Amino acid sequence: MRQVIVAGNWKLNGTLQSITDLISGIKAGLSEDNKAKVIVCPVSIHIGKVAKLIDGSVIELGAQNACDQLAGAFTGEVSVNMLKEYGVQHVILGHSERRAIYGETDELIAAKFKTAKDAGLTPILCVGETLEEREAGDTENVVATQLDAIINAHGVAALDGAIIAYEPVWAIGTGKTATPEQAQEIHQFIRQKLAALDAAVAEKIQILYGGSVNGGNAKELFAKPDIDGGLIGGASLKADEFLKICTAAN
Repeated sequence: MRQVIVAGNWKLNGTLQSITDLISGIKAGLSEDNKAKVIVCPVSIHIGKVAKLIDGSVIELGAQNACDQLAGAFTGEVSVNMLKEYGVQHVILGHSERRAIYGETDELIAAKFKTAKDAGLTPILCVGETLEEREAGDTENVVATQLDAIINAHGVAALDGAIIAYEPVWAIGTGKTATPEQAQEIHQFIRQKLAALDAAVAEKIQILYGGSVNGGNAKELFAKPDIDGGLIGGASLKADEFLKICTAAN
């Protein structure tokens, strides 16, 4: 039985005071019978602060990005080993904003994936299509290509222990969301694609939905057989809303 994961991607948000209040609210509201794995992913400059705030709690720490290189002349980057020193356990890779805004290619994301995996971090690999690609009927081709970048470079076994997040780009920050049935369809496609290569990896891997999940739709989404939780954007910045999503996993 795969554990539900609720991961908060804070993106470029937060002040020292607001993240202190946010973590305090989440910690106070998490019940003892909470069944979800809860992850928060702050902006890198706040990772050290958040690590201290969540110390001793069930909340796990993630990062929003990492460099494919371990050290050197790479101004502005953060290495996986630096993240590990602060207790980071997970790292989001290939988010649509990294792909679209900063031009990250499938090849670069595959290199980052291997670097993170080799360091012992759990990659949260994001895949998903734009509105134009969905309307053209290319959703499965786009997602398959993004997955194949990892599989072709490192083998399907590299996905063992990783997490996949399906994020339809047209449903991120727009208030729109795929129906639970639409989301399940692509999650099932991902699992079946992996199963054709390695049944054990496919059965074990957790696939999160990342398209405007909130307290109102989380329970129905999480009830689908191939949806193992959510990568939460805006709703992760509000303790009450984030807690509703965590509760939906129960």
